[in-house]
Amino acid sequence: MIKENKKKKLEEYINSIIEKPILTSSIVLAILAVIVLSFSLKYYLEDFDLFFAQVMAEAHGMLFDIAVIGILIFWLNKNGEVRQRIRTYKDEIDDFRLWESEEAAFRTVGNIKRLNRHGINEINLVNCHLSRTNLNYVNLGGSNLNSSDISNAFLIETNLQNTRLNQTNLENSNLNQANLKGAYASGANFKDAYLIKAQLENAFLIKSNFKNAFLMESNLRGCYLTGADFENASLYKADLRGAKGLTLEQLTKAKTLYLAQFDEEILNQIKTNIPELVGK
Repeated sequence: MIKENKKKKLEEYINSIIEKPILTSSIVLAILAVIVLSFSLKYYLEDFDLFFAQVMAEAHGMLFDIAVIGILIFWLNKNGEVRQRIRTYKDEIDDFRLWESEEAAFRTVGNIKRLNRHGINEINLVNCHLSRTNLNYVNLGGSNLNSSDISNAFLIETNLQNTRLNQTNLENSNLNQANLKGAYASGANFKDAYLIKAQLENAFLIKSNFKNAFLMESNLRGCYLTGADFENASLYKADLRGAKGLTLEQLTKAKTLYLAQFDEEILNQIKTNIPELVGK
């Protein structure tokens, strides 16, 4: 019984040492130093100059190993750690997908911003809940946000260039000066949204909802606007030149078209049929 207790204590002591890497390394170094110095003692005493020259040659080799191999390994490890962190951030976004809660929204935004810091902007955010979050100045260019809920959010000067926003809910969000050039936002909900000075050039906005939206001084040149709803939308100084699928019927429902720019053909129709919308 006593022997078993001693054996158990010895195992616990050994394990406690192993669990401390610095202490373990120091012990190993001390043991190896004793062994190496013991075998090298006669060389120290008999031919120290020759032995010292050989030691210095090995020291130069060690410096070379540190300079080349050590730095390379460190670089590879660092890159591996970065890739692992990026993978973790993306996995967490997947974990919170379809979870409609405030915590899920803010945790997802945090991961988006961390990915941005690593130069990642093309992110899969399909069906993500991002309502009431702060995405100001975030880079989501080329990301996929189809069917996501980004209502009541802040996206001031956010980069959404070439981003997929089909069926995305952006109701009552602030997208002032946001970049949506070339965005795919068919069926998107921009109801009550602020899009002042937003860049929507060449965006696909087919059947998008702009009811009560603020589109003052926004750039809608070359947009695809077939079936888009502009009921009570403010298009003051908006640029709609080259817009495709835009009809007089859509513009009749707008709140104002004062100083807005159109192609000559549709501008003549507006002046003839709804001149009150282009007046002060």
